Amino acid sequence: MSLALARKYRPRNFATVAVQNHVANTLKGAIARGRVAHGYLLCGPRGTGKTTLARVLAMALNCERRGEPELQGEPCGHCGSCQRIWSGSASLDVVEIDAASNRGVDDARELRERAMYAPSGDDRYKVYIVDEAHMLTREAWNALLKILEEPPPRVVFVFATTEPQKIAQQAAPILSRLQRFDLKRIGPAEIRERLAAVLTEEQVAFEADALGMIARAADGGLRDALSLTDQVLSLGESAAVTADRVQTALGLIPDDEYLALLDMVAERRAVDVFATVQRLADAGVDFVLVLSGLGDLLRAQLAIALGGVPPELPERMRAALDERKQRLAANDLLRMLHALLELEPMYRRSGQPQLLLETLLVRFALLDRTIELQEVLQGFGSGGREDPPLRRAAHESRVASAHALPPAPPAVMAPAPAVSSTQAAAQVLAQAVPTPRPATQQVADAAAAAQRADRQAAPRVPTTPPTVEQVLNQWRAVADAIRAKGRGMLAQAVERLVPITITPNGGLTLGYDPLDDTFAQAAENSRADVLAAVQGILGGVSAVAFKPYTPTISDKPARDTTVRMTAHDVQRQRTEQIASRSPLLDAAVKALDLELLD
Repeated sequence: MSLALARKYRPRNFATVAVQNHVANTLKGAIARGRVAHGYLLCGPRGTGKTTLARVLAMALNCERRGEPELQGEPCGHCGSCQRIWSGSASLDVVEIDAASNRGVDDARELRERAMYAPSGDDRYKVYIVDEAHMLTREAWNALLKILEEPPPRVVFVFATTEPQKIAQQAAPILSRLQRFDLKRIGPAEIRERLAAVLTEEQVAFEADALGMIARAADGGLRDALSLTDQVLSLGESAAVTADRVQTALGLIPDDEYLALLDMVAERRAVDVFATVQRLADAGVDFVLVLSGLGDLLRAQLAIALGGVPPELPERMRAALDERKQRLAANDLLRMLHALLELEPMYRRSGQPQLLLETLLVRFALLDRTIELQEVLQGFGSGGREDPPLRRAAHESRVASAHALPPAPPAVMAPAPAVSSTQAAAQVLAQAVPTPRPATQQVADAAAAAQRADRQAAPRVPTTPPTVEQVLNQWRAVADAIRAKGRGMLAQAVERLVPITITPNGGLTLGYDPLDDTFAQAAENSRADVLAAVQGILGGVSAVAFKPYTPTISDKPARDTTVRMTAHDVQRQRTEQIASRSPLLDAAVKALDLELLD
């Protein structure tokens, strides 16, 4: 039986370990200088050389030619000891343990007892290689803690893991007793170079684009790349690695399919999205691969649109994207990539991936019909006048007031003489959201609103400051004046405040609940609007201040604060509060004995 490429071409020394020079050179120098540590932790993605480096370290420590000047810390790779360790055969001094299946405290205790025995020779080391070390339980780590701190002479522990954060969570003290090395992901260029050397050694013809496809599919793991190459070589009669064979063996989606999707988006053919996706579904295509490949294609097209060169892209695909670089703008490509990234977490958990992909492609195809926020903001300043448009009053379902008037016909934008405050109030009310109201009530509400606007607009001569009782009696009118200006949220905040004191100079202090200062902050942020509304209703107020206030027994001696409110009391207060905002509703509640349901 032939040996797999990943095993056949496993490195025999530190020099041939791909990419991980920062780890290989450190371990080799430690062996050459006699500064070998008693414990190492090798971290990194799968297939990057963790177990290989551990075996090479064990080979170098137990090599029969160790100490020869020409080796300089490297194993010879050809002696009996090196051959046994490299092939994974039985060795008295090198023990490999899979922590995924030996993760309990009993296994850790057995390992600790075995480590107490001396190596087979005076010049040899006992090396314990623990793979998938993050699978060990907390109790197992605790059992190994003491021996890792004070190990027997010439005993070395090497732990390999892909998830070092789990070790930090379960056994943080372990990390301070080991030397940690983080292995890098292997880039596509290094993987292609290694595959080319292996296939040349195997005397197998190959295409450069095919090696690039394998390197991208390996996702940074050299062992995965060699395994995928074995899979491609198993397909067909001839021993050759071509792009077509790689696509067939690995189930990859042809580049022409991605180009067809890009053309469909660029030509705004949203109607063809469903047929195209259904054709891919009938072919058994994995939509996760479609989404990943589409993201790589948009990324490459964006790099070309910005004048750059996308890395690791076949020449044929690069030429095809160069031809299409004028069809999609860079900002559109960036928006599509952003939408794709937002969809990806939902896509992996969804039970309807085909529907998500279809809606995403339709959004891409209809991207020309969307309006950018910058254009909307610029449109506010292009109305042909310097004054900003009147603020629309927000509709609040709980407020039964003049906001319910039907909209008036649009006014003609032409120069006109100055209008009175009554007419200005009518124009503001004409822009409100309509709800059906009786005609008589509409007229009455409009007249009342106009009168309030006249009162607010009329200049007031400074008078003496009012009393706190006068402010309390007019406080609801202050909130109504703020609400009439379209500041419904601020009006609600003002209603929650309580006038406490007023100074001879007209400084009004408003109290708020010290346990909830949300409304006080909202009012304080609009202090000028609150002061203007107070001055419009009451004369003599010069400033407004806010402070925490808790009613005491002396403030309200007639009220029993220990009385509990029932659901009926809450409902009655809600009814009174809502009815007080509309005279018509108040009259209806009293005449018909209405009850609030919701």
